[in-house]
Amino acid sequence: MILYDISRDTLKAEVYPGDPITKIEHLKRIENDDEYNLSKIEICTHTGTHIDAPSHFDSFGNTVDKLRLAAFYGKCTVVSIEGIITGEDMEKLLPYCRRRILFHGKSKAYLSSSAAVVISESDVLLVGTDANSIAPDFDEVKTHLKLAKGNVAILEGLDLTGIKDGEYTLCAFPIKLSGLEAAPCRAVLMEQEKGI
Repeated sequence: MILYDISRDTLKAEVYPGDPITKIEHLKRIENDDEYNLSKIEICTHTGTHIDAPSHFDSFGNTVDKLRLAAFYGKCTVVSIEGIITGEDMEKLLPYCRRRILFHGKSKAYLSSSAAVVISESDVLLVGTDANSIAPDFDEVKTHLKLAKGNVAILEGLDLTGIKDGEYTLCAFPIKLSGLEAAPCRAVLMEQEKGI
């Protein structure tokens, strides 16, 4: 089994415009004659590779600790596509995709609200992107709400550098943060080695 880490480093990842920057505080350091190392971090829950919950744009939506864990593990399809993906694009892609789809677009793969409608009416469990958001900035609310209504999990901020299109097994469980609208995760793709 080959494992590919498709997570960004949360402490180094670029934050979404307007979100707070990540801060690290070293409380104890062995090099300062402390007996152990101890650190504190302050991060936005949407920094780096993370899961958006429906409550991100819907006050009545599920929080990240209430999401179905089954959505975050299983067969997935990686698709290279750059720019804004329309509903028509999704209708053409869906027959070739598993129930989890990751869009590889050099950090510029976004779903339009029409694409979100098509996805939410399908049997797709999860959509992911290597962009900071699944939606373009002018269509954030509609796209997120459509996906939430269809119970489609959202995985954002992936690092798909060097990942080829095709089928993999995805593992990307969110950290359990009760009552919050998002959580960081460690996203990994698994690929069966050929000939085994």
